[in-house]
Amino acid sequence: MSTTLVSSVSTSVHYNTIRIGDLDIFYREAGAPDAPVLILLHGFPTSSNMFRNLIPRLAGSFRVIAPDYPGYGFSSMPDRSSYSYTFEKMAKIVEELTITLELPKYSLYVMDYGAPIGYRLALLHPEKIAGLIVQNGNAYDEGLLEFWDPIKKYWHDATPENRAALNFLVSPDATKWQYQNGVNDLSLLDPTTWTLDQLGLDRPGNGDIQLDMLYDYRTNVPLYPDFQAFFRKYQPPTLIVWGKNDHIFPAEGAAPYKRDLPNVETHLLDTGHFALETHGEEIASCIEKFFARRG
Repeated sequence: MSTTLVSSVSTSVHYNTIRIGDLDIFYREAGAPDAPVLILLHGFPTSSNMFRNLIPRLAGSFRVIAPDYPGYGFSSMPDRSSYSYTFEKMAKIVEELTITLELPKYSLYVMDYGAPIGYRLALLHPEKIAGLIVQNGNAYDEGLLEFWDPIKKYWHDATPENRAALNFLVSPDATKWQYQNGVNDLSLLDPTTWTLDQLGLDRPGNGDIQLDMLYDYRTNVPLYPDFQAFFRKYQPPTLIVWGKNDHIFPAEGAAPYKRDLPNVETHLLDTGHFALETHGEEIASCIEKFFARRG
């Protein structure tokens, strides 16, 4: 009887920090150096930790890279008095990472904040985008429903009172709720996820950083037509894997992609905002099959 040994080199996850300007940017990486590149872009209030299980799962098919944005995870958190926390800045950081790592072409997995960050990157370098995986990431007005009402109020009238009304979004209860809402079997959820996220939010000054980001989200909305024009012009192969019970980015935000990407493949999953926590294997399988069909 012969035994085949499978090398773990490509599936081993490496935890790296790279200097970009004055900032240390942390990222997780796995996979063969010559494999197709897949960049994973996280949302609020988490970090690349949200991809901790997906990275080794996909490392046999992709070179997977998942950065932490400034102010998140293990990346630098400069004081907001000297650093503006904006989506434009976050997209530029990811762009610089791709340049430093010499990535000529890549697919993007975008979730929550990762969607406008990734789509801004796509506008900068449309020729580099090999495909999109969209998980509860919005690019259409239809996707900004009830949850966003107090945030929109702050956008339209940036008073201290309207800002203070959003403080609940960085509280432990809200962080835990983001993971639990819309999930049928809570025993599938790892409590270290919201515990780690909250440790990040509880760092001195981080709560205000998050409120700055929530305010700056308003700058993404006028770019929605540009994102949509990118979809129509370049038709990137796009897979949607969306937690349909999400209250933050509900399923109404998934449907309009079909208008601009007629060949989009959509899977609405019976879960909430952080779909990877409950449907990680299903999502990974969908990704592998989707890209395998496209050579």
